[in-house]
Amino acid sequence: PQYKFPQDNTRLAWLEKDEGGFDQFTQSYQSYGVQMQLGGGLLFREWAPGAHALFLTGDFNAWEKLSNPFTPKAFGKWELSLPPKADGSPAIQHLSKLKLVIKTKDGEYLFRISPWAKYVTKTLDSVTYDWIHWDPPHPYKHQHQRPLRPRCLRIYEAHVGIASPREEIASYKNFTLDVLPRVKDLGYNCIQLMAVLEHAYYASFGYQVTNFFAASSRFGTPDDLKALVDEAHSLGITVLLDMVHSHASSNTEDGLNHFDGTDSCFFHAGSRGEHSHWGSRLFNYGSWEVSRFLLSNLRWWVDEYGFDGFRFDGITSMLYHHHGIGVSFSGSYSDYFGMHVDEDAVVHLMLSNYTLHKLYPECITIAEVMGFGPSTPISFRLSTTDKILKEVKDEDWDMWNIVHTLTNRRRGEDSICYAESHDQALVGDKSLAFWLMDKEMYTNMSTLIAMTPVIDRGMQLHKLIRLLTHSLGGEGYLNFMGNEFGHPEWLDFPRKGNNESYRYARRQFNLVDTEHLRYRQLYAFDRDMNHAEDEYGWLSSGLAVVSTLDQADKVIVFERAKLLFIFNFHPSISYSHYRVAVQHAGKYKILLNSDEVQYGGHGRIQQDTEFCSEPLAFRNRPNSFLVSFISVTFTDCKVKFLLVNSSNALPKNGNHTIFPSLLM
Repeated sequence: PQYKFPQDNTRLAWLEKDEGGFDQFTQSYQSYGVQMQLGGGLLFREWAPGAHALFLTGDFNAWEKLSNPFTPKAFGKWELSLPPKADGSPAIQHLSKLKLVIKTKDGEYLFRISPWAKYVTKTLDSVTYDWIHWDPPHPYKHQHQRPLRPRCLRIYEAHVGIASPREEIASYKNFTLDVLPRVKDLGYNCIQLMAVLEHAYYASFGYQVTNFFAASSRFGTPDDLKALVDEAHSLGITVLLDMVHSHASSNTEDGLNHFDGTDSCFFHAGSRGEHSHWGSRLFNYGSWEVSRFLLSNLRWWVDEYGFDGFRFDGITSMLYHHHGIGVSFSGSYSDYFGMHVDEDAVVHLMLSNYTLHKLYPECITIAEVMGFGPSTPISFRLSTTDKILKEVKDEDWDMWNIVHTLTNRRRGEDSICYAESHDQALVGDKSLAFWLMDKEMYTNMSTLIAMTPVIDRGMQLHKLIRLLTHSLGGEGYLNFMGNEFGHPEWLDFPRKGNNESYRYARRQFNLVDTEHLRYRQLYAFDRDMNHAEDEYGWLSSGLAVVSTLDQADKVIVFERAKLLFIFNFHPSISYSHYRVAVQHAGKYKILLNSDEVQYGGHGRIQQDTEFCSEPLAFRNRPNSFLVSFISVTFTDCKVKFLLVNSSNALPKNGNHTIFPSLLM
């Protein structure tokens, strides 16, 4: 029978009491699965409460199914010891194939992969994955220390397999050699790696996990991934892992589903254990052994691979019995509290966050949550602004709605904001740049020809949208790989519906590497935007103060980090001598100007222009000054952004204070 936690919400105390300490319990990857013993012997330990008998087979015993039985232990656990060979070497060699044989209570024999397997692979002629014993004679050793936790997060969301312009599955090594230098140059201080946990179905984008302790072998070996993380650390880049503990693949032969012959084990039995929309299995978070498995899984990726934190996927599905299906979160507390809340899942998330922050104080945890209700037990939340672009023409954009969307978050609950993540680029949708410029990106992105109105408008809006999101939207910023340079089209993984094509399952870095294409201009703006944030620190400075929100003028002005931002979204009107309010007196000069030619602008604003504030109170600020800026027009599509900084401002350095300001 499964051992359940008591219902008095004292799980941490029970773990400390019954498991030899919380630390030991959450490092069960050191005692489950395959463990090397002193003297060269191997110990196998599994949890299969529904099994009648358990056996180990593989290359080592010529696949004799029943020759190596496990011994049953309490609470559904099983153990098997294999002594070393006569020469002292382990009974099972590195890269040997293994299988567990489960005899069910109905007498059926099932071949399974250990839930704790560290490496699984699939041959071209095979349908399922094989469990491969990973015990290299010279395992990879990390050379570089983790970087300090960033003051604020500028996240580069990435997928290793599509990180190449070639129509193939790219590798960990390719990412290390080709992508990491780009991330560093762009000024992102954090990488969020998707689809690392092994998933049998590539087109699932990594969200149908089959093997939770195995790094996906389609990209390379475990050591290749460790080298990637190590190299990122050498560049001062923090690495987060996209963690899927909200559900699991329904695969049986190479997944957790029906592991012991029952429909429960790791999951709820019956319909409660099935996600009706995703076709996947749902964990039983109230199970003692499921907690062992999932909490140890977190520590495995931190301890073994050196990851610095996690982005937890599908939190909404975990928090509620309805999994967010058919539910519209209105903001009422009744949406977030009540009998529809899965208390076991909430407590599990609390334990997960406690585990990581107690044992790794610098660890970063981010939750993907739909709706903006009360805080979830994870450090950061994700939010997006893409709906405005898709549902309303840009000339009709509501300035109040834009600002409200970007600032609508509870004080003290940090958010990671993005204009577009991987979700916005998936098939059926398209990238921000493609929404703005569509088919003209195929023919009119060359600097050798005149910029068309569509390309001009699209490029300028691309810069404004991303900077507005970056500067106003949260305490961190996220970009999906390739979108920094306006990646065209969409994402679509090889599948039967597209004849297994890799055409859209790639990132065309060749576009930004071609000197005469305008993608380089968008890349340059994204790079300088990030470096400006790194210097002046607006993401970590607290909420912005919006001084101008004018729907008729379509102008947004706000201060953050003692910097002033001014945006003009009007489709046809440019402004001269437009008064803007500032808190701090001083002389202002341009810091970042989107009209610069290097960013795809027209070079109409002099970079050395200075503005002097006046002690004239305006819009509840003690000082103000006049500025001119350019509009969107449908004749020549000149949307421009101006960023200005006070001449007496100091970049972050020790305890120096940053003074005004950014102007746009």
